[in-house]
Amino acid sequence: MLDDTDRRLLRHYQHDAALPVAELAERAGVTPATCARRLDRMKSAGVIRANRAVIDWRALGYEVEVSLRVTLEKSHPRAFDEFLAAAREVPEVVEIQTFLGRVDLRLSVIARDMAHYQEIYRSAILSLPHIADIEALMHVARIKSDEILPL
Repeated sequence: MLDDTDRRLLRHYQHDAALPVAELAERAGVTPATCARRLDRMKSAGVIRANRAVIDWRALGYEVEVSLRVTLEKSHPRAFDEFLAAAREVPEVVEIQTFLGRVDLRLSVIARDMAHYQEIYRSAILSLPHIADIEALMHVARIKSDEILPL
């Protein structure tokens, strides 16, 4: 579906989606009209899903990140749906992933400090429905976090 020109545009676009079309076109070696047309086509096709602001939550005072591995009690037919709906309502849950295997889900939870995390854990996490088992992993360092694709 993508040709070399599309890949060249995406290589530059993924590094700085705020570039003006004229500058992006120049870097990719195409005309601004071609650049705009191809970006629109890739957005319509779902290749480019969004342009967004990436906010550093640590700069806002959130110093703790905990990864919670959750196994659900699956005897209830809507256990996953009910758990996910409730987990989405916890503002400090910044990521939810589902898995096949021994662990059903992983929640990424942020907090200002350990006391705040304990408050979130006791008041919001433990009250989530259908939890059979939960394991907390404290994040120490993020070595690589990159959404750049090798195009």
